[in-house]
Amino acid sequence: MARVLVLLGITKVRITGGEPLLRKGVVDFVRELRKLEPQGLKPQSVDAASGTSGTRALPGVAAEGNFQGLKPNSLQSAGDTAESVPCRSSPQGLNPASLNSSNGTTKVVPSHETLDIAITTNGHLLADVAQPLKAAGLNRVTVSMDAVDADQFTRITRVPGGFDHVLAGMRAARDAGLGPVKVNCVLMRGFNEDQIVPFGIFAREEGVVVRFIEFMPLEEDRVWAPSTVVPLEEILQRMGEYRPLLEIPHSRSETARRYRFDDGIGEIGIIAPVSHPFCGHCSRIRITSDGKIRTCLFSVWDHDLHALMRRGASDDELADFIVGVVQKKEERHHIGEPDFVPASRTMVHIGG
Repeated sequence: MARVLVLLGITKVRITGGEPLLRKGVVDFVRELRKLEPQGLKPQSVDAASGTSGTRALPGVAAEGNFQGLKPNSLQSAGDTAESVPCRSSPQGLNPASLNSSNGTTKVVPSHETLDIAITTNGHLLADVAQPLKAAGLNRVTVSMDAVDADQFTRITRVPGGFDHVLAGMRAARDAGLGPVKVNCVLMRGFNEDQIVPFGIFAREEGVVVRFIEFMPLEEDRVWAPSTVVPLEEILQRMGEYRPLLEIPHSRSETARRYRFDDGIGEIGIIAPVSHPFCGHCSRIRITSDGKIRTCLFSVWDHDLHALMRRGASDDELADFIVGVVQKKEERHHIGEPDFVPASRTMVHIGG
């Protein structure tokens, strides 16, 4: 799967969960993904009759995309740990000389882009594997945590002493060169909005990029309501009372709005899919742990790539299927609108 997606133009791969560091062989899996880097290729289809050519790549995600939620050995249920799947054949990818397709020969055109590989983790096991992951070819680490107060962190995670382990993991990742280390915090009113300023201080002291994420209706018990969302403007207002922020320019497809403190020390980001949707610029797709493509977190259906693989589909057939799915990617979500339909899977069953 990864090989075909990279050949179609995916340049960013994020391994998520569940908790990916629990999976045996995750370091070896990253090493296998890194072997895809020399491909960095985009196939160019050539019409055999006319001789005309055209780039065959994912519409809207050729420049940037994420391949998420797969696991390394065999596909299991969506409720299991979601990580990434190794290539079925040679990890070096498709034959770089040519690829048969229904439209003629697909020539592989070299690209100067390299594959960006990241892992999202809860950080509890990170200290021991940060250096091996870096040596295997990992670029970056994102740690999910919803409080920087040690006691509050323990109440949320129900893991005594867990904060110290996660902090050690972040520092190990930073020292290993897996930076900039990002910290994701989902804010929920009445739960942890008091951690906004402490996270800002944490970003400055630890040299990490903290990203606040608006609470979305993807939770298991369906308790989401508009009143539970801490919106972008409120986050900025609260942080501004601590220290002024300056916005950093960002690319159209970036999900986070980025800000730096006025003295240049410390960066935060805000991912605001509820108050400031970015659907029109989204360039991401996900692969669930059971091999389904999801083109949006709020999709109400999946697209079964694994079933095609089980039936022995060729790489061309997989590529055609993926392109067809992405061409039907949802225009936007409908959070907070009367006709909003909840996603077919909650976040725990999607991975991430």
